[in-house]
Amino acid sequence: QVRLAESGGGLVQPGGSLRLSCAASGSIFMNNYMGWYRQAPGKQRELVATITRGGTTNYADSVKGRFTISRENAKATVYLQMNSLKPEDTAVYYCKWGSLLTPNEYWGQGTQVTVSS
Repeated sequence: QVRLAESGGGLVQPGGSLRLSCAASGSIFMNNYMGWYRQAPGKQRELVATITRGGTTNYADSVKGRFTISRENAKATVYLQMNSLKPEDTAVYYCKWGSLLTPNEYWGQGTQVTVSS
């Protein structure tokens, strides 16, 4: 079992920045990836960015150049630095932990990000 604790959401004006954090605890195996997904009202959940323990990253085209994902393995924590935020970035952002060796995956409860003037 892996537990995920997210923080850092909120309300920000267009062009502003936010940083999300997600700390994992529990049965964390070495071969894993962590990432962020988001779900806007009336839309399906979509990938934002993922990062493996070794630092390999993957981004959605819509956030490339604006968002940066990083992680601290010693703290089992993943971060999402979001810059140049747009109203279309408004969504509930979910942290995900997944195993690279098994189908196991876990989700956080989500944190709301609202970009509005």
